[in-house]
Amino acid sequence: MNVIPCLQNDELQKLILEYAEVLKVEAHKLGTHGLSEEEFYNSLFRGAIERIRGQFSATMRDKREFGRNVLNYMQDHGFIQNWESAGEANRYDYLVRMKTGRVAAIELKGCLDGNNTNIFERPPNAQEFVIWSVCTNPGSDPRANAWSGIHTRLSAEIISRNQRVDGVMIWDMVCGTVGRPCPKSAGAPERLTPVAHYMLPPPCIYVMPATIASPRNNPHPVAQSLDEVHLLKAFHECFRGKDEEVNFVDFEVEHRGAETMRKTIIRRAGELVRESKLTAIQRA
Repeated sequence: MNVIPCLQNDELQKLILEYAEVLKVEAHKLGTHGLSEEEFYNSLFRGAIERIRGQFSATMRDKREFGRNVLNYMQDHGFIQNWESAGEANRYDYLVRMKTGRVAAIELKGCLDGNNTNIFERPPNAQEFVIWSVCTNPGSDPRANAWSGIHTRLSAEIISRNQRVDGVMIWDMVCGTVGRPCPKSAGAPERLTPVAHYMLPPPCIYVMPATIASPRNNPHPVAQSLDEVHLLKAFHECFRGKDEEVNFVDFEVEHRGAETMRKTIIRRAGELVRESKLTAIQRA
């Protein structure tokens, strides 16, 4: 079993690499820049590439539009009571009021393999806090991103900063497309949900402990049940998830000399999916 069912599309990855090589060789023939080939590659080309890269990395507009469309759909279909944007000043993106009255907060992230994953703040009025990964790069490796985010980054941040995260959801508009085929909906179109202009397969959900791991007082907190995290359960039920697809994350932690060591364990359908070694928490 793998930490996440989806994987890189090898054929697409090959095409991306081939096209990148063509672009590097032929880019000077595009446009009306008036530079020689040598001048173009020494100045304009790198600057243009870095600008495009920065624009794709920095913008959250498409990701937030996706989030709004999904939350509106859930509200319209009675899975949540309402939701609101938290604004730019906060280190979380949405507050969601469940039908039970419980308040949940969502922090929207990109791919989970970057330092930005560590930047979040659980609001004091939130009874649940969920990280939602919207990774729109079809060339990225979803399995490496998921493990990097949950074990390498989030587990260290949760333990070091005493910041409880109730769950992680990895799910976006690329899921189920040619760029990222989804095994959940392959051959099962009835599991796709139309939202705005998207056709969405079920999300990948990771339920985490309700308490913070501590070497002395709480060395092995285990994942909550899905029923205990109302927001994740709403996503699961709204978008046709199956119980055997939900992931549960446990942590183990201990002191070893001056270092705090932690282990991450992920299970799905009662079976071990992946388990790390005891790894020292290292934060800048």
